[in-house]
Amino acid sequence: MDSNRTPAPRRGRSFDLTCFEEKHLNNEMNKFTFSKINESKDSKRATCEKGRATVVFSLKNEVGGLLKALKLFQENHINLVHIESRKSKRRNSEFEIFVDCDSNHEQLNEIIQLLRKHVNVVDMDPLDNSCLPEEDTDSVPWFPKKISDLDKCANRVLMYGSDLDADHPGFKDNVYRKRRKYFADLAMSYRHGDPIPRIEFTEEEVKTWGVVYRELTKLYPTHACREYLQNLPLLSKYCDCREDNIPQLEDVSRFLRERTGFTIRPVAGYLSPRDFLAGLAFRVFHCTQYVRHSSEPLYTPEPDTCHELLGHVPLLAEPSFAQFSQEIGLASLGASDDSIQKLATCYFFTVEFGLCKQEGKLRAYGAGLLSSVSELKHALSGNSKIMPFDPKVTCKQECIITTFQDIYFVSDSFEEAKVKMREFAKTIKRPFTVRYNPYTQSVDVLRDTASIHSVVEELRHELDILGDALSRLNKQLGV
Repeated sequence: MDSNRTPAPRRGRSFDLTCFEEKHLNNEMNKFTFSKINESKDSKRATCEKGRATVVFSLKNEVGGLLKALKLFQENHINLVHIESRKSKRRNSEFEIFVDCDSNHEQLNEIIQLLRKHVNVVDMDPLDNSCLPEEDTDSVPWFPKKISDLDKCANRVLMYGSDLDADHPGFKDNVYRKRRKYFADLAMSYRHGDPIPRIEFTEEEVKTWGVVYRELTKLYPTHACREYLQNLPLLSKYCDCREDNIPQLEDVSRFLRERTGFTIRPVAGYLSPRDFLAGLAFRVFHCTQYVRHSSEPLYTPEPDTCHELLGHVPLLAEPSFAQFSQEIGLASLGASDDSIQKLATCYFFTVEFGLCKQEGKLRAYGAGLLSSVSELKHALSGNSKIMPFDPKVTCKQECIITTFQDIYFVSDSFEEAKVKMREFAKTIKRPFTVRYNPYTQSVDVLRDTASIHSVVEELRHELDILGDALSRLNKQLGV
């Protein structure tokens, strides 16, 4: 076992997802590949008559097929905003293409008719026909507006899932691969509002979990932050988390909902940074349910349930940390690919590999550290390079997934990190801002006086409640 290897960062080997080449589709049809299509301002018609639409069509696995289909959009002056691919669930010999485009109804109908002559059109979905102010000419990527919209992006798995790379410890284990497919199928069929399926873990899976649990809990008293140590016993009390039992995600989700409003959503594997961060905006944590391979219990090339439950969940039960995570998610909605990369990198070096100062000592709060015996020891050994967390600096740092990080970033507290991220989020260029509405579990897009006025009225009501509370308190104190 290579003890120097560390768990993979959240949902992606690389945060640079701007390259889309057709050869990726032919060689890796089962993996999503994202691309930002270069836009032509001359052909773009930024008017309220246009809306965002998604077209899904399938292609046979043959060279040049995708280029022919995309050329139809170009010839009809339809601006492509985003494309993705995945292996077709209908036919193994085909793959499906998701295309987000700016189009009016007439153009959409026309392109559908043209596509049907060359490909199998699976579906079309007008997503957002609202328009931004006329001066906002840059396209805004689609993002979920309500929590159920996560159904549209939670299955866009980039890698792993039921398919493993050749360097994965379980690649040659057919029994393990079959088990992974079982977990992937459960996650792919999940929809918002469903109860999370309960798993009867195998003896081997529980044993692997036990090794990880036992070795990590030896380090936590001297290496984990105060908030983590306070919440870990609650996970044992309310979710039956112990060395010989793997908690069920449904129980964990219920526990987190009562503590901070976060809920768990099962996922088959890596999501893109954009899709994963979008979930955080709704206080939804995409969580794997499978267990790493038993041959290397202290190593995983991907997030597994050991990483999720022991690394992330205890701090998601902490109100201040939960809000910090959500604010990163809210900042990502509608952001450009470059901004997503910066936010994801900040997330990586805080939520995954962050350090904080407590009682004059360094302590870990990052899940990638708290679920890795070797890197947790290394980060706090005194031999690692430590710098103060500054989003403007941190967002430029390289994320390493095959060895220990070159550098770790430290904050005095979650509150300090949250304030810095809040200021950094203001530098992200968007023609609007967003606000989470916990009553409807939706996002309010604030981009005009009417939407802002509505929020002001709500704040006035909240201030009135606070004023009444202070008045009653003053009377009790005789002030």
